Amino acid sequence: MSKIHVESLGQGPDLVLLHGWAMHGGIWGGVRDRLAACYRLHLVDLPGHGFSPVGEFGTLEHIVELVTAVLPENGIVCGWSLGGQIAIELALREPLRVKALALVATTPCFVNRVDWQWGMDKKILQLFMENLVQNYAATINRFLTLQVSGEVDVTATLAQLRKNFFRRNQPDHEALQQGLEILLTSDLREKLTAITQPVLLLHGENDVVTSPAAARWMHAQLPDSKLVMLPHCGHAPFLSYPEQFITSLYELRSHFR
Repeated sequence: MSKIHVESLGQGPDLVLLHGWAMHGGIWGGVRDRLAACYRLHLVDLPGHGFSPVGEFGTLEHIVELVTAVLPENGIVCGWSLGGQIAIELALREPLRVKALALVATTPCFVNRVDWQWGMDKKILQLFMENLVQNYAATINRFLTLQVSGEVDVTATLAQLRKNFFRRNQPDHEALQQGLEILLTSDLREKLTAITQPVLLLHGENDVVTSPAAARWMHAQLPDSKLVMLPHCGHAPFLSYPEQFITSLYELRSHFR
């Protein structure tokens, strides 16, 4: 099993940050240093992303196994988008090691289903898969633009996203394809009520990638959760609302007292 890259810094309780599809640990650059003043941060690069070896991205379960191998013994896990689904699985698998969760712009199910209306059209994700093969650069650029849709200052937020995105290696093409397959097939709705840890839900009111309604639905299902809905915010709250993001994560420290 290939070991994934983890950048650790700071002092305090352990906080693991898991990025979303096509991204890497450097995406947290705008909030990293301030969080490191309060936490011992662990910025994970998923397989084939950033500085992690290509290896095999594989299934959601396979990724969870890889992250479990580098998971601190007692910490908070914060996951963004696809990283949030990994965080959910980690909380269920390692309840003694995961003290609390922060789910950022996350959904339990990314695509629409007969009984789930708050996902994306499956055809959109399938088109992403097809376009990755034909034109990687244009496809990634469209995806970055989609994430900042709904922001007050789209230009500034997109510039931050692009700057952080290009801090590390281009993601492996096969890993991107396998990640999109997870987005198409994963459905964690039935698992949510089994999470006993405190959960912070951070979501943008204008998110067009993961519906705000999905966050409200999760808030109603989770036994112990807090929902922070950010106005005029798209899919990357830590970029457009860094102060609120940092403050909300600071509050999770209370679970270590």
